[in-house]
Amino acid sequence: MTKRRKQTSVYPLRLPASLKTAVREVSQRDGTSINQFVATAVAEKLAAMRTADFFAEHRAQADIEEARRILRRPGGQPPGPADKPTDHGSRPPDPEDRRSR
Repeated sequence: MTKRRKQTSVYPLRLPASLKTAVREVSQRDGTSINQFVATAVAEKLAAMRTADFFAEHRAQADIEEARRILRRPGGQPPGPADKPTDHGSRPPDPEDRRSR
């Protein structure tokens, strides 16, 4: 079996001294390296920008009147006890699971 290596590239980044100091302090508190902090920050920014692009692209396809019609329709049931959010994720805790007690 061959090992797969992560492909990375080196990018020399120039930061103002005050910004680097702030990043160093935060990354030390988080127990991460400055490199990991910066890589995560860049990934978060890209995700936010891609999300904004996704909604901008799909906004043009929205049928506002159809959405309003759906929201005004009668019927349905009020949320039940199983519909309430819990600290255990999207489902109620399993009564047989002793860890949920």
